[in-house]
Amino acid sequence: MSGILMALVDGSAYSESVCRHAAWIWRRTGAQVKLYHVLDPRRAPAPPDLSGSIRLGARTNLLEKLSALDEQHAKLAQAQGRAILEDAQALLEAEGVKDVITRLRHDDIVATVERKEGVADMILIGKRGEAAGLDKPHLGSNFERIVRASHKPVFVANRAFSPIERVLIAYDGGASSMKAVDYVARDPLFAGLKVIVATAGQETAEVTRSLENARATLTAGGHEAETRVLKGAPEKALAELVEGGGIDLLVMGAYGHSRIRTLVIGSTTTEMIRSCKVPVVLMR
Repeated sequence: MSGILMALVDGSAYSESVCRHAAWIWRRTGAQVKLYHVLDPRRAPAPPDLSGSIRLGARTNLLEKLSALDEQHAKLAQAQGRAILEDAQALLEAEGVKDVITRLRHDDIVATVERKEGVADMILIGKRGEAAGLDKPHLGSNFERIVRASHKPVFVANRAFSPIERVLIAYDGGASSMKAVDYVARDPLFAGLKVIVATAGQETAEVTRSLENARATLTAGGHEAETRVLKGAPEKALAELVEGGGIDLLVMGAYGHSRIRTLVIGSTTTEMIRSCKVPVVLMR
């Protein structure tokens, strides 16, 4: 990737991690960083219906005050949005990132991704957003919507940035996992990183051959790559490898019908991504 990185910040605790991962991506690829903060008009608090039996004159006066209050809330939200973008830009520039572009939009966040991802090479988001606490058992409310809507790789930042040296590709030989292997092999984002390609299930001749083909692709791309066949359910086996194998980044296909590919965008995948304390790149 050497084009444009679309990074979404919302002022949550994960926004700093998004910025630090954006700086890491920039250093490795030179991609231009575009920061987006989205003000969703649907999330604005609706004024209560206080009409009832209030006299007409009093009701008119009340509605005027509520309208003025709504206008004040909108101005405060815009000011907060600009402050979030300014803080994120300052963090990136402190990391040495050049020519950061900021965008404040009034729209649904998924609509923003759909409209703007065409010129982007990757979408960068946090696992959780401003509406989710750090220790909540669920991901950000927009996480699944964005991944479903995007046609570009989605980099999901974890809570805190750590140096990335070892990459795990969850592999099953299907189209999305083969695309993930090719992406890792070719993109400068992964240059010089050690790569493990792992699948879960029985170690058959077909599985071995498929993994060797994946390893050959990665080796041709200049990577030190190894393959593993894990025992047990994919979600548990892969999560254990991430936890105990010194994995710094997980790469997975986002759609499909096999046991590994259906992990993503489903209850099992949500649990796996939630529990893994490393960033995840999701491939379509």
